[in-house]
Amino acid sequence: MRLPVLCLSIAATLAVLPLWGQPGGRTLPTRSLTAGVHLITAEVASDDQARVTGLMFRRGLAQNHGMLFVFDVPEKPCMWMRNTLIPLSVAFIDFGGRIVNIEDMEPGSEKIHCAGHAVPYALEMARGWFSERGLKPKQTIIGGLPAAPATARK
Repeated sequence: MRLPVLCLSIAATLAVLPLWGQPGGRTLPTRSLTAGVHLITAEVASDDQARVTGLMFRRGLAQNHGMLFVFDVPEKPCMWMRNTLIPLSVAFIDFGGRIVNIEDMEPGSEKIHCAGHAVPYALEMARGWFSERGLKPKQTIIGGLPAAPATARK
């Protein structure tokens, strides 16, 4: 009987899918970024649906991969970890690409983590990624960022 093999195949496929795209099959564009000598591949969340979903339900991140959030309005963005299964660090980034502050976040937590001031970007990486590389607020510039939306610059 082939049913158990088919079930195992489907289960294996479903287990891998969250590593490569958003739930529901949506694939976000990626962008190459730099942080000093370090290269990052970041999925770009630049619309409301992508920003709300973020890295929810993912079971892991490939090494040096993360998610770049691009915000439309000049406010202090805040993040939380509801439905997020992996520990993350988020760097809030100003218009010049400089890291303003970095927050470590716990999986599944609804604790709010906010930028130190209005910023157009946030970059989520595996928890500890920034500190393990000696990347610090006010000292580190993230290169390769897309232009901030015009509404964010007002």
